Amino acid sequence: MTPPQPAIQMQPLLTQDEAAELLKLSIRTIERLRVAGTGPKFLKAGKSVRYRECDLVAWVEARVVGSTSQKEPA
Repeated sequence: MTPPQPAIQMQPLLTQDEAAELLKLSIRTIERLRVAGTGPKFLKAGKSVRYRECDLVAWVEARVVGSTSQKEPA
């Protein structure tokens, strides 16, 4: 008999509104970024869009720059 597997800890999924609030961006900006493919990774559950907090953090971290002369990541 195999030992029981530990339960997977899934992060709560954030709505578009919650993600926008967390990032201090407008909902419209989040929508535009998603359509352009330049926003944070997201999930589709039917017609609903959801975000994982770890993906929002990774998206922000990828945009950290040291000076105004540095190009912004795509």
